[in-house]
Amino acid sequence: MKFGIIGSGMIAKFHAKAIEAMAGSELHSVYSRNPKSSKAIADEFGCAVSIDLDAFLADPELEIVTIATPSGAHLEPAIAVARAGKHVVCEKPLEITTDRVDEMAAAGKENGVTVSGIFNRRFNPGLVALKKAVDKGRFGQISLADAYVKWYRDQNYYDSGQWRGTWALDGGGALMNQSIHAIDQLLYVAGPVKSVTASTATLAHERIEVEDTAVAMLEFESGACGVIQGSTACWSKDGHSAEVQICGSEGSAFLADDKFRVWEFKEETAEDDRIRSELMVKTGTKGIGANDPNAIDFSGHQLNFEDIVKAIQENRSPIVNASEARKAVALINAIYESAKNDSKKVIL
Repeated sequence: MKFGIIGSGMIAKFHAKAIEAMAGSELHSVYSRNPKSSKAIADEFGCAVSIDLDAFLADPELEIVTIATPSGAHLEPAIAVARAGKHVVCEKPLEITTDRVDEMAAAGKENGVTVSGIFNRRFNPGLVALKKAVDKGRFGQISLADAYVKWYRDQNYYDSGQWRGTWALDGGGALMNQSIHAIDQLLYVAGPVKSVTASTATLAHERIEVEDTAVAMLEFESGACGVIQGSTACWSKDGHSAEVQICGSEGSAFLADDKFRVWEFKEETAEDDRIRSELMVKTGTKGIGANDPNAIDFSGHQLNFEDIVKAIQENRSPIVNASEARKAVALINAIYESAKNDSKKVIL
Protein backbone atom coordinates (compact mmCIF):
# COMPACT_ATOMS: atom_id res chain seq x y z
CA MET A 1 0.00 0.00 0.00
CA LYS A 2 1.04 3.59 -0.54
CA PHE A 3 1.45 5.52 2.70
CA GLY A 4 1.52 9.20 3.45
CA ILE A 5 2.66 10.90 6.65
CA ILE A 6 1.21 14.00 8.26
CA GLY A 7 3.71 15.48 10.69
CA SER A 8 7.39 16.07 11.10
CA GLY A 9 10.23 15.48 13.51
CA MET A 10 11.34 12.32 15.27
CA ILE A 11 8.03 10.44 15.19
CA ALA A 12 7.40 11.13 11.50
CA LYS A 13 10.88 9.86 10.66
CA PHE A 14 10.24 6.82 12.83
CA HIS A 15 7.08 6.06 10.85
CA ALA A 16 8.97 6.50 7.60
CA LYS A 17 11.57 3.91 8.62
CA ALA A 18 8.89 1.38 9.59
CA ILE A 19 6.95 1.90 6.34
CA GLU A 20 10.05 1.55 4.19
CA ALA A 21 10.92 -1.73 5.94
CA MET A 22 7.56 -3.30 5.04
CA ALA A 23 7.28 -5.62 2.06
CA GLY A 24 4.68 -4.43 -0.43
CA SER A 25 4.34 -0.92 1.00
CA GLU A 26 6.02 2.37 0.23
CA LEU A 27 6.22 5.87 1.63
CA HIS A 28 4.48 7.81 -1.12
CA SER A 29 4.28 11.35 0.29
CA VAL A 30 4.65 13.56 3.33
CA TYR A 31 2.95 16.75 4.53
CA SER A 32 3.45 19.00 7.54
CA ARG A 33 3.02 22.64 8.46
CA ASN A 34 6.80 22.87 8.53
CA PRO A 35 7.93 22.66 4.88
CA LYS A 36 11.59 22.38 5.89
CA SER A 37 10.92 19.29 8.00
CA SER A 38 8.72 17.72 5.32
CA LYS A 39 11.41 18.25 2.71
CA ALA A 40 14.04 16.68 4.95
CA ILE A 41 11.96 13.48 5.26
CA ALA A 42 11.15 13.50 1.54
CA ASP A 43 14.81 13.89 0.62
CA GLU A 44 15.90 11.10 2.96
CA PHE A 45 13.23 8.59 1.92
CA GLY A 46 12.71 9.56 -1.70
CA CYS A 47 9.01 10.41 -1.51
CA ALA A 48 6.88 13.32 -2.68
CA VAL A 49 6.41 16.36 -0.47
CA SER A 50 3.36 18.58 -0.24
CA ILE A 51 2.90 22.01 1.29
CA ASP A 52 -0.88 21.91 0.91
CA LEU A 53 -3.03 19.47 2.91
CA ASP A 54 -5.89 19.41 0.44
CA ALA A 55 -3.55 18.60 -2.44
CA PHE A 56 -1.81 15.95 -0.34
CA LEU A 57 -5.12 14.22 0.44
CA ALA A 58 -6.50 14.57 -3.10
CA ASP A 59 -3.74 12.33 -4.51
CA PRO A 60 -5.59 9.27 -5.89
CA GLU A 61 -2.57 7.02 -5.34
CA LEU A 62 -2.47 7.69 -1.60
CA GLU A 63 -4.21 4.90 0.35
CA ILE A 64 -3.27 5.16 4.03
CA VAL A 65 -2.01 8.07 6.14
CA THR A 66 -0.12 7.98 9.42
CA ILE A 67 -0.45 10.96 11.73
CA ALA A 68 2.63 12.05 13.66
CA THR A 69 1.53 15.44 14.97
CA PRO A 70 1.47 16.29 18.72
CA SER A 71 -0.99 14.14 20.68
CA GLY A 72 -3.68 16.79 21.09
CA ALA A 73 -3.52 17.65 17.38
CA HIS A 74 -4.59 14.27 15.98
CA LEU A 75 -8.33 14.87 15.64
CA GLU A 76 -8.44 17.47 12.89
CA PRO A 77 -6.03 15.79 10.45
CA ALA A 78 -7.59 12.39 11.15
CA ILE A 79 -11.05 13.64 10.22
CA ALA A 80 -9.65 15.30 7.08
CA VAL A 81 -7.94 12.04 6.08
CA ALA A 82 -11.10 10.00 6.68
CA ARG A 83 -13.24 12.41 4.67
CA ALA A 84 -10.75 12.10 1.83
CA GLY A 85 -11.39 8.34 1.83
CA LYS A 86 -7.97 7.34 3.13
CA HIS A 87 -7.32 4.94 6.00
CA VAL A 88 -6.04 6.55 9.23
CA VAL A 89 -3.19 5.40 11.49
CA CYS A 90 -2.44 7.59 14.51
CA GLU A 91 0.56 7.58 16.79
CA LYS A 92 -0.30 6.99 20.45
CA PRO A 93 -2.42 8.21 22.07
CA LEU A 94 -5.15 8.13 19.43
CA GLU A 95 -6.24 11.43 21.02
CA ILE A 96 -6.06 12.92 24.50
CA THR A 97 -9.73 12.53 25.51
CA THR A 98 -12.28 9.81 24.84
CA ASP A 99 -14.64 12.35 23.25
CA ARG A 100 -11.99 13.19 20.65
CA VAL A 101 -11.22 9.51 20.10
CA ASP A 102 -14.93 8.89 19.53
CA GLU A 103 -15.09 11.69 16.95
CA MET A 104 -12.21 10.09 15.06
CA ALA A 105 -13.84 6.67 15.14
CA ALA A 106 -17.15 8.11 13.96
CA ALA A 107 -15.43 9.85 11.04
CA GLY A 108 -13.88 6.57 9.98
CA LYS A 109 -17.22 4.74 10.15
CA GLU A 110 -19.05 7.48 8.24
CA ASN A 111 -16.49 7.40 5.44
CA GLY A 112 -15.92 3.67 5.28
CA VAL A 113 -12.25 3.74 6.26
CA THR A 114 -10.20 2.15 9.02
CA VAL A 115 -9.10 4.27 11.99
CA SER A 116 -6.37 2.59 14.02
CA GLY A 117 -3.72 3.43 16.58
CA ILE A 118 -0.12 2.64 17.39
CA PHE A 119 0.51 0.41 20.39
CA ASN A 120 3.62 -1.28 19.04
CA ARG A 121 4.43 -3.09 22.30
CA ARG A 122 1.41 -5.33 21.80
CA PHE A 123 3.35 -7.06 19.06
CA ASN A 124 6.48 -8.07 20.95
CA PRO A 125 6.83 -11.85 21.51
CA GLY A 126 6.80 -11.50 25.29
CA LEU A 127 3.47 -9.71 25.37
CA VAL A 128 2.00 -12.22 22.89
CA ALA A 129 3.09 -15.06 25.21
CA LEU A 130 1.69 -13.29 28.27
CA LYS A 131 -1.67 -12.67 26.60
CA LYS A 132 -1.85 -16.32 25.52
CA ALA A 133 -1.16 -17.51 29.08
CA VAL A 134 -3.86 -15.25 30.54
CA ASP A 135 -6.41 -16.30 27.92
CA LYS A 136 -5.72 -19.97 28.68
CA GLY A 137 -6.35 -19.35 32.39
CA ARG A 138 -2.85 -20.39 33.40
CA PHE A 139 -2.68 -17.81 36.21
CA GLY A 140 -5.83 -19.15 37.87
CA GLN A 141 -7.54 -16.28 39.66
CA ILE A 142 -5.50 -13.17 38.90
CA SER A 143 -4.82 -11.37 42.17
CA LEU A 144 -2.46 -8.55 41.18
CA ALA A 145 -1.96 -6.88 37.79
CA ASP A 146 0.51 -3.98 37.73
CA ALA A 147 2.38 -1.65 35.37
CA TYR A 148 5.59 0.17 36.30
CA VAL A 149 7.31 2.78 34.11
CA LYS A 150 10.18 4.41 36.00
CA TRP A 151 11.84 6.38 33.24
CA TYR A 152 13.80 9.60 32.95
CA ARG A 153 13.47 12.64 30.73
CA ASP A 154 15.70 15.65 31.32
CA GLN A 155 14.52 19.25 31.25
CA ASN A 156 15.82 19.68 27.70
CA TYR A 157 13.32 17.06 26.54
CA TYR A 158 10.39 19.16 27.75
CA ASP A 159 11.97 22.39 26.53
CA SER A 160 12.54 20.98 23.03
CA GLY A 161 8.99 21.68 21.89
CA GLN A 162 6.39 24.21 23.02
CA TRP A 163 3.72 21.50 23.00
CA ARG A 164 5.59 19.20 25.37
CA GLY A 165 4.28 19.16 28.91
CA THR A 166 1.03 20.97 28.05
CA TRP A 167 -2.48 19.70 28.70
CA ALA A 168 -3.74 20.98 25.35
CA LEU A 169 -1.25 19.21 23.11
CA ASP A 170 0.52 16.57 25.23
CA GLY A 171 -2.69 15.61 27.02
CA GLY A 172 -0.76 14.73 30.16
CA GLY A 173 2.74 13.83 31.22
CA ALA A 174 4.42 10.63 32.34
CA LEU A 175 1.18 8.65 31.99
CA MET A 176 -0.28 9.91 28.71
CA ASN A 177 3.05 10.19 26.90
CA GLN A 178 5.45 7.56 28.27
CA SER A 179 3.47 5.05 30.39
CA ILE A 180 0.55 4.65 27.99
CA HIS A 181 2.21 1.68 26.25
CA ALA A 182 2.51 -0.32 29.48
CA ILE A 183 -1.00 0.75 30.51
CA ASP A 184 -2.34 -0.52 27.19
CA GLN A 185 -0.48 -3.81 27.67
CA LEU A 186 -1.90 -4.16 31.17
CA LEU A 187 -5.48 -3.63 29.97
CA TYR A 188 -4.91 -5.94 26.99
CA VAL A 189 -3.92 -8.88 29.17
CA ALA A 190 -5.73 -8.21 32.48
CA GLY A 191 -9.01 -6.82 31.16
CA PRO A 192 -11.09 -3.76 32.02
CA VAL A 193 -10.71 -1.67 35.16
CA LYS A 194 -13.75 -1.02 37.38
CA SER A 195 -12.44 1.88 39.46
CA VAL A 196 -9.28 3.86 40.19
CA THR A 197 -7.86 6.01 42.98
CA ALA A 198 -4.80 8.09 42.12
CA SER A 199 -2.42 10.91 42.87
CA THR A 200 -0.02 12.83 40.63
CA ALA A 201 2.81 15.31 41.13
CA THR A 202 5.37 17.37 39.26
CA LEU A 203 8.59 16.80 41.20
CA ALA A 204 11.67 17.11 39.01
CA HIS A 205 10.83 19.38 36.07
CA GLU A 206 10.06 23.04 35.51
CA ARG A 207 7.83 24.91 33.07
CA ILE A 208 5.45 22.00 32.46
CA GLU A 209 1.74 21.86 33.28
CA VAL A 210 1.52 18.08 33.59
CA GLU A 211 2.72 15.35 35.93
CA ASP A 212 6.16 13.76 35.90
CA THR A 213 5.13 11.24 38.59
CA ALA A 214 1.87 9.35 39.15
CA VAL A 215 0.55 6.44 41.21
CA ALA A 216 -2.84 4.78 40.79
CA MET A 217 -4.57 1.92 42.59
CA LEU A 218 -6.86 -0.15 40.38
CA GLU A 219 -9.85 -2.45 40.85
CA PHE A 220 -10.32 -4.72 37.83
CA GLU A 221 -13.70 -6.09 36.81
CA SER A 222 -12.23 -9.57 37.29
CA GLY A 223 -11.74 -8.85 40.98
CA ALA A 224 -7.98 -8.40 40.69
CA CYS A 225 -6.24 -5.42 42.26
CA GLY A 226 -3.43 -3.47 40.67
CA VAL A 227 -1.03 -0.55 40.72
CA ILE A 228 0.23 1.78 38.02
CA GLN A 229 3.39 3.79 38.69
CA GLY A 230 4.58 6.13 35.95
CA SER A 231 7.36 8.69 36.08
CA THR A 232 9.87 10.61 33.99
CA ALA A 233 11.79 11.59 37.11
CA CYS A 234 13.63 8.30 37.79
CA TRP A 235 17.23 8.68 36.69
CA SER A 236 19.39 5.61 36.26
CA LYS A 237 22.57 4.86 34.36
CA ASP A 238 21.08 2.31 31.96
CA GLY A 239 17.37 3.04 32.37
CA HIS A 240 14.72 0.89 34.04
CA SER A 241 12.61 -1.46 31.96
CA ALA A 242 8.89 -0.81 31.68
CA GLU A 243 7.24 -3.73 33.47
CA VAL A 244 3.85 -5.42 33.35
CA GLN A 245 3.40 -7.91 36.18
CA ILE A 246 0.63 -10.51 36.43
CA CYS A 247 0.26 -12.69 39.54
CA GLY A 248 -2.42 -15.24 40.32
CA SER A 249 -3.28 -18.35 42.30
CA GLU A 250 -1.54 -20.59 39.72
CA GLY A 251 1.37 -18.53 38.39
CA SER A 252 3.36 -15.30 38.08
CA ALA A 253 4.98 -13.48 35.16
CA PHE A 254 6.90 -10.21 35.12
CA LEU A 255 7.40 -8.77 31.62
CA ALA A 256 10.27 -6.27 31.44
CA ASP A 257 9.95 -4.43 28.10
CA ASP A 258 9.93 -7.38 25.68
CA LYS A 259 11.45 -10.13 27.87
CA PHE A 260 10.50 -11.82 31.15
CA ARG A 261 12.16 -11.46 34.55
CA VAL A 262 9.76 -14.04 35.99
CA TRP A 263 7.85 -16.85 34.25
CA GLU A 264 6.55 -19.44 36.75
CA PHE A 265 3.47 -21.69 36.86
CA LYS A 266 2.28 -24.50 39.12
CA GLU A 267 1.48 -26.61 36.07
CA GLU A 268 4.44 -26.58 33.66
CA THR A 269 4.22 -27.09 29.89
CA ALA A 270 6.75 -27.57 27.10
CA GLU A 271 6.03 -23.99 26.05
CA ASP A 272 7.49 -22.79 29.36
CA ASP A 273 10.87 -24.30 28.50
CA ARG A 274 10.90 -22.44 25.17
CA ILE A 275 9.98 -19.14 26.81
CA ARG A 276 12.65 -19.52 29.49
CA SER A 277 15.15 -20.33 26.73
CA GLU A 278 14.26 -17.53 24.32
CA LEU A 279 12.36 -14.79 26.15
CA MET A 280 14.10 -14.16 29.47
CA VAL A 281 15.93 -10.95 30.37
CA LYS A 282 19.69 -11.16 29.92
CA THR A 283 22.15 -9.65 32.39
CA GLY A 284 23.04 -6.08 31.51
CA THR A 285 19.89 -5.41 29.48
CA LYS A 286 19.00 -1.71 29.31
CA GLY A 287 15.50 -0.28 29.45
CA ILE A 288 14.12 0.30 25.95
CA GLY A 289 13.65 4.05 25.58
CA ALA A 290 13.84 4.53 29.34
CA ASN A 291 16.33 7.39 29.22
CA ASP A 292 16.43 8.15 25.49
CA PRO A 293 13.34 8.04 23.24
CA ASN A 294 15.61 7.92 20.19
CA ALA A 295 16.85 4.50 21.31
CA ILE A 296 13.49 2.84 20.59
CA ASP A 297 13.58 0.44 17.64
CA PHE A 298 11.01 0.80 14.84
CA SER A 299 10.37 -2.95 14.46
CA GLY A 300 7.29 -2.84 16.71
CA HIS A 301 5.82 -0.07 14.60
CA GLN A 302 6.50 -2.15 11.51
CA LEU A 303 4.56 -5.09 12.94
CA ASN A 304 1.76 -2.73 13.99
CA PHE A 305 1.58 -1.23 10.47
CA GLU A 306 1.70 -4.68 8.87
CA ASP A 307 -1.28 -5.84 10.93
CA ILE A 308 -3.24 -2.74 9.88
CA VAL A 309 -2.46 -3.28 6.19
CA LYS A 310 -3.41 -6.94 6.42
CA ALA A 311 -6.64 -6.08 8.24
CA ILE A 312 -7.60 -3.61 5.50
CA GLN A 313 -6.87 -6.19 2.82
CA GLU A 314 -8.86 -8.86 4.69
CA ASN A 315 -11.72 -6.47 5.52
CA ARG A 316 -11.35 -7.05 9.26
CA SER A 317 -10.62 -4.87 12.26
CA PRO A 318 -6.90 -4.42 13.14
CA ILE A 319 -5.59 -5.49 16.53
CA VAL A 320 -5.20 -1.84 17.60
CA ASN A 321 -8.51 -0.50 16.31
CA ALA A 322 -10.05 2.73 17.56
CA SER A 323 -12.01 0.94 20.29
CA GLU A 324 -8.88 -0.77 21.60
CA ALA A 325 -6.81 2.41 21.41
CA ARG A 326 -9.51 4.24 23.39
CA LYS A 327 -9.17 2.03 26.49
CA ALA A 328 -5.82 3.35 27.74
CA VAL A 329 -6.93 6.95 27.15
CA ALA A 330 -10.10 6.34 29.19
CA LEU A 331 -8.14 4.89 32.10
CA ILE A 332 -5.54 7.67 32.07
CA ASN A 333 -8.28 10.32 31.97
CA ALA A 334 -9.89 8.61 34.99
CA ILE A 335 -6.54 8.66 36.82
CA TYR A 336 -6.23 12.39 36.15
CA GLU A 337 -9.79 12.97 37.34
CA SER A 338 -9.10 11.09 40.57
CA ALA A 339 -5.88 13.01 41.19
CA LYS A 340 -7.58 16.33 40.46
CA ASN A 341 -10.26 15.50 43.02
CA ASP A 342 -7.72 14.67 45.73
CA SER A 343 -7.52 10.93 45.13
CA LYS A 344 -11.28 10.36 45.05
CA LYS A 345 -12.20 7.00 43.61
CA VAL A 346 -13.37 7.23 40.00
CA ILE A 347 -15.70 4.54 38.64
CA LEU A 348 -15.02 3.83 34.97
